[in-house]
Amino acid sequence: MASASIASTPSPWHAAYPTPRNSPATISREEVLDMIKRSAETPSRDYVLVDLRRNDYEGGTIRDSINLPAQSLYPTMPTLYTLFKDAGLRKIIWYCSSSKGRGNRAAGWFADYIADQGDDQMKSLALAEGVKGWATAGNEYVQQMIEYDASIWL
Repeated sequence: MASASIASTPSPWHAAYPTPRNSPATISREEVLDMIKRSAETPSRDYVLVDLRRNDYEGGTIRDSINLPAQSLYPTMPTLYTLFKDAGLRKIIWYCSSSKGRGNRAAGWFADYIADQGDDQMKSLALAEGVKGWATAGNEYVQQMIEYDASIWL
């Protein structure tokens, strides 16, 4: 008698890491746009935007963001925290396409890490509606993107 093989669905990449303890705070695209405009008027800024996309990194990204694929985030949090802290950053803003999966998860993990350090100065935030919400919000937002490709966002 032949044995039937059962196909198993692989676990998602994030299953290897703990679930964030708390729901992350979010920040609206309007608030971020205002921060970008203010930082253009002064030489310093206290925030960083982190684009978490990897395979779906297309259509452009918000100007001056760094790309850190979500799959590499969890093990690098101690180093990232030190770099961000030493740079004087107070708001770490995470996003992916919609910020409903990777963006929220990253913001939650990093918020947990910040709390574990006893840091009450730094905040970890998810960009509401992600880069898709940004790219489809109008010309004022598109002007703050690099490598923008309208065909991706239709």
